[in-house]
Amino acid sequence: MTVEICPSMLSADATNLGAELKAVEKAGANAIHWDIMDGNFVEAITFGAHVVAAHRKLTSLRFDVHLMTEHPDTHLDSFIKAGADIIFVHPETCNHLHRTIDTIKSAGKKAGIALNPATNIDCLKYCNVDCVLVMSVNPGRSGQKFISSQLEKIAQIKKLFSQLKICVDGGITDSTIHACAENGAESFVTGSFLFGNSDYTKAVNLLKARC
Repeated sequence: MTVEICPSMLSADATNLGAELKAVEKAGANAIHWDIMDGNFVEAITFGAHVVAAHRKLTSLRFDVHLMTEHPDTHLDSFIKAGADIIFVHPETCNHLHRTIDTIKSAGKKAGIALNPATNIDCLKYCNVDCVLVMSVNPGRSGQKFISSQLEKIAQIKKLFSQLKICVDGGITDSTIHACAENGAESFVTGSFLFGNSDYTKAVNLLKARC
């Protein structure tokens, strides 16, 4: 299994995002994760499409854009143009989830569904998605504790939807990543653990080794 480590820029030094991106790329990151929050679906407000577009020029790493926004359809075009490679949406925020997924894929991008801890996996049956983002914390804040009940959800998705790439987001550390991988996850969003470490290369290698 190929393990992907995807640093969340939400936990990076906000005064120096470009340098932080280059540093995690050098450390061996496989993709960059952008948490887009609008102050409605979750309390915080974070990055706009112009920030993603500005950093697209700095790297060829995959950009995963996680839309934690109400009415994500109104933002799709701007993030597609900004250079997103994968766009994750929450089913709770989409009036017509199937149409939203189709819009993303029609633009030549990969589409994913983000599942909050209490969200059922049934919606995966009816949408042609490439990947699923299992939220192992409630969305909106970095530094939260891993919710262990999501391990069962990961295992169920692996059993029922084996064609999907399973990503996990929330509370990923050297203590939690192994159980996620053991249950079928292969891509991991890490924020506080990675950016809170003084040696990014050591942190990335440690996470990969734990899988």
